[in-house]
Amino acid sequence: MATTMSNTALQDSGNRSWRLAAIALLAIRFVQGWIYWGGGTRRFIYGPQKLDVHDHWMAYKFQTAMPGAILGTDHLVAYLLHHFTLLYAGVIIFSAVEMIAGFMLIVGLYTRLAAVATLGLSFVLMLLFGWQGATCIDEWTMAASNFAMGTTLFLAGSGAYCVDNWLLSRKPELAKNGLFRWLGGALPLPVSDGAFKKFALTLFWITVVFIVATYSYYRGSVFTPYHGGPVSPAKHHWKLDHTTLLTDGGVTFHVYVDSGVAAEPSNVLEAALVDISTGKPVEKWTSSTLSALPKSAFSNDFAYQQIHTGKFGITGPVGAQATVRLPSAMPSWATIGQGSYVLELTSVNGHVWKAPVQHP
Repeated sequence: MATTMSNTALQDSGNRSWRLAAIALLAIRFVQGWIYWGGGTRRFIYGPQKLDVHDHWMAYKFQTAMPGAILGTDHLVAYLLHHFTLLYAGVIIFSAVEMIAGFMLIVGLYTRLAAVATLGLSFVLMLLFGWQGATCIDEWTMAASNFAMGTTLFLAGSGAYCVDNWLLSRKPELAKNGLFRWLGGALPLPVSDGAFKKFALTLFWITVVFIVATYSYYRGSVFTPYHGGPVSPAKHHWKLDHTTLLTDGGVTFHVYVDSGVAAEPSNVLEAALVDISTGKPVEKWTSSTLSALPKSAFSNDFAYQQIHTGKFGITGPVGAQATVRLPSAMPSWATIGQGSYVLELTSVNGHVWKAPVQHP
């Protein structure tokens, strides 16, 4: 009798703790749900231009992720940008999962399933955008927080004030349904306390490794001093290659804006072809010359973020890649010898990017 009463008291204590934990996590469930519900509804309801391919839609945002995206996701983004049907389908599916999973968390419908969905979204967003944030790693912070919240909600479920509880009250036999307990959140996971502890600690260490490793990669401050990241989210950089001197004195080059503030483009005000032996320019393209370049001077790799002329020169948003042709800036009678040259681009804030020039 004493043993039976002790087991009953222990079970009641466990149920009470479960109910209290469910109430304590209510704010986390709502916030996690609202974040993703808000992301999806902004595209489907409140800001449909984000899905309008004739507007500045989500493809532009995805392209800005390319310079710092990790684990090969930059190549995946590039592939999608070249295949419109897959790109558009991906944007729609991603947005729909955000909206539906967010709503499910808010109301507590199949809470664990929704938590896993947001966990996956957080993982993808970390790989793509975790490097961005001009003053701090804003996108890393968001993805890290959502990853931890998704893990916690998967383990704990919803418990209190949720549709899962309502479904259980209507059909009590669901308490014995293992699938419902894994997908819903009204009851603890159908495993022993020991197995739950091992499972929870495994997810905890996965979270620790993922969060600390990405933080260390993006900013150091774990095993190394703080750094601005392998790809700077604050300082624009133009990577130049395939720079070739044309027979008429013009120059072609390929350029990739491979770092910088995603929300603001970079601007080049001056270009110069410099003789390495003398350190002096043999050709120079001024701001007015660059801003007057025709569209035919730019062959962009992608249809979204593009290198183009601006009011004061050449404008390049983050993630843009293009082959650019600078016409000869010399008098018609002048020629360029077979020396060694370097092309220099100078930005509005004084940054200079260089690349050796090949002869045809």
